[in-house]
Order: sequence, then structure tokens, then C-alpha cells
Amino acid sequence: MKLVIAEKPSVGKGLADVLGAKQRKEGYFEGNGYIVSWCVGHLVGLVEASEYDERYKRWQREDLPIIPETWKYVVHQNKKAQFNILKGLMNRKDVENLVCATDAGREGELIFRLVYDMAGCKKPFSRLWISSMEERAIKKGFEDLRDGKEYDSLYNSALCRAKADWIVGINATRLFSSLYGKTLNVGRVQSPTLAMLVDRQEKIEGFKKEKYHIVRLNLDGIEVISERIVDPEQARQITAVCQGKEAICTDVITERKTIAPPKLFDLTSLQRESNRLFGFTAKETLDTAQKLYEKKLITYPRTDSRYLTSDMAQGLPGIAVSAASFIHAITNMPVRAAQVVNDKKVSDHHAIIPTYEIVNTSASSLDVAERKVLFLITSRFLCALAEKHEYDSTTAVFDCGGHSFTAKGKVIIMDGWKEIDNRLMDVLKLKSTEKTEDSGEGTLPQIMQGQIFDKTAAKITEHTTQPPKPFTENTLLLAMEKAGVKETDKDAERMGLGTPATRAAVIEKLVTSGFVFRKGRQIFPTEDGINLIKVLPDILKSPSLTAEWENTLTLIAKGEESPERFMRRIEDMTRDLIKKNHKPDIVMKTSFESNKGEWKPVKKAE
Repeated sequence: MKLVIAEKPSVGKGLADVLGAKQRKEGYFEGNGYIVSWCVGHLVGLVEASEYDERYKRWQREDLPIIPETWKYVVHQNKKAQFNILKGLMNRKDVENLVCATDAGREGELIFRLVYDMAGCKKPFSRLWISSMEERAIKKGFEDLRDGKEYDSLYNSALCRAKADWIVGINATRLFSSLYGKTLNVGRVQSPTLAMLVDRQEKIEGFKKEKYHIVRLNLDGIEVISERIVDPEQARQITAVCQGKEAICTDVITERKTIAPPKLFDLTSLQRESNRLFGFTAKETLDTAQKLYEKKLITYPRTDSRYLTSDMAQGLPGIAVSAASFIHAITNMPVRAAQVVNDKKVSDHHAIIPTYEIVNTSASSLDVAERKVLFLITSRFLCALAEKHEYDSTTAVFDCGGHSFTAKGKVIIMDGWKEIDNRLMDVLKLKSTEKTEDSGEGTLPQIMQGQIFDKTAAKITEHTTQPPKPFTENTLLLAMEKAGVKETDKDAERMGLGTPATRAAVIEKLVTSGFVFRKGRQIFPTEDGINLIKVLPDILKSPSLTAEWENTLTLIAKGEESPERFMRRIEDMTRDLIKKNHKPDIVMKTSFESNKGEWKPVKKAE
């Protein structure tokens, strides 16, 4: 008998169906020579600091650093029942070997190995490595099971990440909390994210508005404009020179432009778009997508890939028909599967797409949030498979009184994917989901080089430069995704701050910790959040630490770096952090003590 252990019940059910394990038991399926069970996410984790010594129940700087000599693990309280089921299955006499079928990636490997070790299992195990839950992919994966020992380095990488986060998080949080007499949660991902919010707020408050002017000419109904002019007197002089004079078209440049179809959604891009269009928080979008997944209407949502695997290409036309029917879009569109298939760019999971089940679902059966998110995923799926959007962009240059002016316009040659996008946006009464490079250009009448326009009407409009905009969850998620990427090796498993599955939780923790607050769709740091960033050293608030870790963890996963050497560096860094921060900044401590948690108002830029 072979025991297959998945990461989640839904995945276990999918594997059992393919393997023929039809008998439903308590916490597992059995049949056809297989037992299929699951871990319900992380069943086993690192213990709290107080489990190592009673004195660690109190947070005191003199007890730092806390660095375990021998690491201890615990089964999470609310998951003990499933752990006991797995332990019993592992020890069944008829179970000869196991298959690790948790998510194909670093964290999936950690989930299985910790349960395997905690259960005291010594039986041999193989590794299932798939990126798709399609039946053909599962069957092929089981035909090509690999020896579990081949993934020892990946497990070492995952365990190093968990231990390092524990050491830095526990010690830094206790250090700064004890120094300043207030709970100050510090984390490798959380603190740099907060730092970006604080930096943006400082730029907003320090911004100085500047006036500029634009001279506009009306040429028989065509508006042409000057460059930005800072000096108002210069703008007035140009206006006086041009008023009533003739203007000549000196050049007409027409360029054929194309906008490629948008990529499929990964979780972060779905969260960003849902926030921009609907105002949903990252957590609300994740929770809604999870509901849709459990209803079998979309594929696995916690993904960082925007592509599909080649084994899925054959089924895309059928899904496209179902998707088009669901949103009442074009049903005879060509399906360009090559645009969305790239095996090399699929990591743990492929992009989020609708499933065949969508054809059997009525939009009215879903709640408002589910309907909006499903419409968005379905529309993006169809757009990604469609033809490019093509148009001619025209720039006409004019001379009047020795000064240069321009007018821009466009002519659409082929709607392509935008026809689908615009139709859905019309239904939802929203703006288009993709910002394009045409900048909203209108249509220009036909203009010839050398054409002369008489009796020009000239006027001046006054404008002011605008400060940086506060972060929304849309723009913050993008900033988290891009943070430190240039410093991160291109082969690293994770890029940016956090993962698609954890970024929403990081933002929510910043809110619940009192470091940031929401105002409408915008996110601002509180006074405590600003003060925390002021007292933290650069190493804890810069994305460079995450980039450095990811580069080293990637080498560990390849077997090219020693886990022991990495952990020694983490321990040394922690000791150095505590040594250098041995007393508080008195001014900042007073500020923390005097702040009762009020939100810091946004100062308007002058």
C-alpha cells in the first residue's frame, strides 16, 4: 500500500479521484493500492520561545539573544486530529512507502518533512512534482516519481528560512519592545513594507508644489499645445505672439502601435486589480478567490505564476467557450494558447483561470464579491488568449510665431483583446483593466504636412505639479512585489517582499498592530509606525536583507551553500543587532509613551 500525502484536502480529493482511491474514510481516501491523505497546511511548526525556558515568558533585553541550541517543534493545537490520522497511517503495517504530494516548492517540502519527522516515520518516500491538477499531469507525475532524497537540499533551504525568520523576528521584536516600553512587532517582510509606507508619507509631506503653464492654440477645432512653461511671463509672451496669427503643420508622424494581451492573473495581480476596480483589500480578494476555488470555479489562487503549463494547452479552447458564455462575450474568438503557456515560468502553481465548472454556474448564485472576482478572472482569461490591440498613433507638429506645438490622436486598426475587456467593463460600469500607452488620445482629422491654419486662437492654462500619491493596496502590493528584485538572483524561488499568499496577511498585521491605517482605499502609516521605522536600523527596514536571504537560500536548495554557514551568519547578525541597540533614543521613547494610538493626519503638501 502506498500512502500519498497532499497539502490540502481539496488537492487530496483530486489526487484520490485520479488514483482510484474511492473509499472515503476519516481524514483520508483509500482504494486501488493507495491511501491519500493531507496536511491541512502547516501541521507542525517551531515552538514559542517560552518553551525553551520559563524566563522567556517575560520580554527582557538581558535575556537576548534567544538562539536555540536544539530546535523544538510542536503540532498546532487546532490540527492535532489530522496529524494523529497521518501518524497512524504512516505506521500502518501495510503501508510500505510514502509519496510527498505537497505543493511543488520550498514551503510544500517543509510541510511534509516536518510531519514525517514529528511522526517518527522512517519509511522510504518518493516526491510527486507537478504544476497542474489536470488528470494527465497527475498521471504523468506518478509515472515519474522521484526519490525523496533528491529534495533534501530544498528541505534544508525551507528549514533555514523558517529558523532564520524565527530568530530575527523573536529577537528584534523583543529587543525594540523592551527598549521602548511598547509592543513593536518587527519582521523581515513586515518592517520593509512599513518603511515604504513611511517613506512615501515623508515625500508627500515634504513635497513643494510648483506652478507651470501650457499655451493652447485652437486651429479650426483642433487643439494643439506647447511644452510645460514655468515662467508665466514667457507663457504670456508666446500667447501674444500667436494670437490671431497663422500656424503651419511642419511634420506629421504616424506610427503603428500594438498592445499585447494582458498576462493571466497570479494572486498579487488579481489582488491589485480587485483593489483598483472594486476597492477590495488584498485579504478580501484572497478570501473570495479561496471560496471560488472551493466551489471548483477557478484554479488554485495562491500562485505567483502568470502562465500555464503545456499539458493544459489542449483544454483551453473548451474552457474559453465556457468562460465566454458565462460573461456573454464573444464565443467564436481565436484561442491563442501559445501566449499563455510557458513551463519555465510556472513555479509551484500555474496562473489563476476559470474551470469547466463555470458553464454550470449562474452569476446570480454567487454573492457580489464572488461575482465580481469571477468576472474579472474570466475576462482576463479570455483577454490573455485573444489577439493584440492595434492602432495608428499620430503626432502632428505645428509652428506658430517661431514656437512649437503638438497634437496627438489615434485610429484603431484592430480591437483585439480590448473588445472583450471593454465589454465586461461596460457591464460592470468600470474603467478598463489595463492602462495603455495611448494616454487617452482622441481622434485627429486628416492633417497634411505644410497645411496652414489661419487666425489662431491662443490661451493659457495654469497647472500645478502634484505630490506622490499615497499607497493603495494595489500600489503597495506592486511595491512589495518589486522590492529588492534587482538585488535578488534571477534563479531565486521568491522575489520581492513576502509571497503572493502572505502579502495580504502582512498588510493586515500592520493594520492590527497599529502601524498603518486605511482611509478609503488609501493606506497611511500611524505615528507609531513612523516612530518604529525611525528607531529600526537599516538592515531591518531595507528589502536588501530579504534579497540576501533569498540568494543564499537558492544556493542551499541547489546544494551549493552550507545550511550551517547560513544559520551562523543569521545568529551573528542577531547578536550584533542586540549589541548595537543597547539603549533607547530618549526622544523617541517619549514619543512612543505619549502616543495613545491616534492616527497621524495626512499633512497637505504646500
